[in-house]
Amino acid sequence: MGKGDETRLAVLDQAVEVARRVGLSGLTIGSLAEQTQLSKSGLFGHFRSKEALQLQVLEHARAGFEDAVARPALRAARGEPRVRELLDRWLEWDARPGGCPFVAAATDFDDQPGAVRDRLVHDQRDMFDMIATIFRGGVSDGQFRVDADPEQFAQDFYGVILACHHALRLLGDERAESRARRAVEALLVAARTTPSP
Repeated sequence: MGKGDETRLAVLDQAVEVARRVGLSGLTIGSLAEQTQLSKSGLFGHFRSKEALQLQVLEHARAGFEDAVARPALRAARGEPRVRELLDRWLEWDARPGGCPFVAAATDFDDQPGAVRDRLVHDQRDMFDMIATIFRGGVSDGQFRVDADPEQFAQDFYGVILACHHALRLLGDERAESRARRAVEALLVAARTTPSP
């Protein structure tokens, strides 16, 4: 990796951290230049436009999410252990300073058509598909009912993540994480083929 690539990755690391705090709409080449102590012209050479910067930040954040959340969860045993590992990792991801950059970006761009929103939609659909796929693995292994709806589980699971995010970050509720864990446990109980003893 050349020095230019190293600089670009370091800038993207910083940009994701900024986007966690101020959202993608608050992230500009100028503000990032101040954060990284690099010149605006140097950053412009890397990103060319605010939209290009936002798209690369989303791509970099997705790679970080895959490394911190998705891949470790997929190494856990299928079924309930994998769902619990996914929850643990996701709560850790969201607990980082500023929270989840995708939640902030979705709030900024949910009703703004364009390339950034399209990328967010793509990434969100992939997240829902990952949750549903993890759930299907539990169905295949006989841990979850065959008539359970993986897409419903995915939406409910992600709903718990969002509720925890807002309760913790906006309301300052220290019980948000324990409530999230209870909510996911209730989803698992409802999905089981047989009740736990």
